[in-house]
Amino acid sequence: MVKLNKIYTRAGDDGTTGLVDGSRVSKADPLMTAIGDVDEANSAIGVAVGAVDDDTATALRRIQNDLFDLGADIATRYEIAGALRITSGQIARLEREIDAMNANLAPLTSFILPGGMPGAAHLHLARAIARRAERSAVAANHAVLLSPEAMRYLNRLSDWLFVAARHVNQSGGGDVLWVPGASR
Repeated sequence: MVKLNKIYTRAGDDGTTGLVDGSRVSKADPLMTAIGDVDEANSAIGVAVGAVDDDTATALRRIQNDLFDLGADIATRYEIAGALRITSGQIARLEREIDAMNANLAPLTSFILPGGMPGAAHLHLARAIARRAERSAVAANHAVLLSPEAMRYLNRLSDWLFVAARHVNQSGGGDVLWVPGASR
């Protein structure tokens, strides 16, 4: 476990922050943008937890824990052995859960507008933020090699959040469908 006795250290007052290996990088570094976007996705998921059923909330809490693992993975240079990494098992779990939720949903007949039930709307927002986190991780990966599993997890996470939003909306009137040109 991590133990934090002091919240401020003043070490970042110069615009840098520390990585797991003790090195320091600019807070504007693409790596830090990716880590920050993962943190924002985690926060958005935390908001969604309060607006969904117990089973979905339990799954979201697992994902929140995974996102801390993911942040540690991104913050640790890929060549460092023995680091906390996202595993293929975590990705496989997301895929199993996607398949289970999707099995009870009607096939898509249109693009879906983000919204519907409050829980679904929160999940759609978390999905959009997770997509941004994925784009940020791809950009960071151009500068420093990131774990392929970390990249796959982010891609699957946005899929999970999309299907979970549809699952939540199913109990409250269904998805909000895009009607091309409807507001002309």
